[in-house]
Amino acid sequence: MEIYFSFIIPVYNRPNEIRELLDSMLAIEYAKPYEIVIIEDGSSETSEIVINDFINRLSISYYQKPNTGPGDSRNYGMQKAKGNYFIILDSDVLLPKEYLSKVEQFLSNTFVHCYGGPDDAHHSFSDLQKAISYSMTSYLTTGGIRGRKNTVGKFQPRSFNMGLSKEAFKTSGGFGNIHPGEDPDLTIRLWELGYNTALIDDAKVFHKRRISWKKFYFQVHKFGLVRPILNQWHPQTAKLTYWFPTLFLLYIGFSLCTAFFGWWYFLGLLGIYFGFVFIGATLEYKNILIGFQSILAVLIQFYGYGKGFLKSYYYIHIIKKVPEEQFKKLFFSK
Repeated sequence: MEIYFSFIIPVYNRPNEIRELLDSMLAIEYAKPYEIVIIEDGSSETSEIVINDFINRLSISYYQKPNTGPGDSRNYGMQKAKGNYFIILDSDVLLPKEYLSKVEQFLSNTFVHCYGGPDDAHHSFSDLQKAISYSMTSYLTTGGIRGRKNTVGKFQPRSFNMGLSKEAFKTSGGFGNIHPGEDPDLTIRLWELGYNTALIDDAKVFHKRRISWKKFYFQVHKFGLVRPILNQWHPQTAKLTYWFPTLFLLYIGFSLCTAFFGWWYFLGLLGIYFGFVFIGATLEYKNILIGFQSILAVLIQFYGYGKGFLKSYYYIHIIKKVPEEQFKKLFFSK
């Protein structure tokens, strides 16, 4: 099959991010034609002026629609797209110049209907963004499940860097109306339909992520809220590892209590762990300040996710609340 790529990029009130992303796409080294589909998801601050600056240099289709969330906006974009293979990106990423050639090379040798790629911090990102990136991608925190290794069982692509064939989109119906969590939900449904997924190690993007500690906390808190809902919808995918951030919080409390009575052993183990986080981040970015910030990022990530997971698990699995009623803000109306 001759592949024709369509980039699908929803955007909500982030024209500056779209400018940076399109600037990176101008440098893409790829001889074949491809298109870029940008979907304005009910923004009050639109990207129209930015798009006009690139319209004669890139093949762009631009659509504006009411706010129905990123999942539905991606579906809208895929329905409008001309390609037969969609590359779904968040608006806050930058692409390396070899991105498309690496994807095509992989799909030519090992075709899959859905792939995901890793993310990393660009050298131009702020220290805070690099610390958050380390926390979200390190083996010490997420175990490589976001694209740092290929031995995590079935790989679950994330919608900040995800490929999906037109066939798989039509068969599955695309993304649901939950957010976040729409990408693992789609992946699991694809598995149930018999489609395989894969990690393309070389298809890396630079992901800016949140630009403040507060926004980062709310993001990971939502991730925690969503996971018990996904486990209810797809019980065969529930794993003990999803409990790790919550158990980590309990361990911190236990360590502090035992230290109060003079037992420092458990708190010492905690110190060793954060020592490894500090050393790993410092060496990766060659910056001691990022090492210290990475410790804070890990604490915020585990606290936000663990608290959200425990809250959602109680409401969804213990007292059996309906997710759409209990957590209305996690769902968009189409």
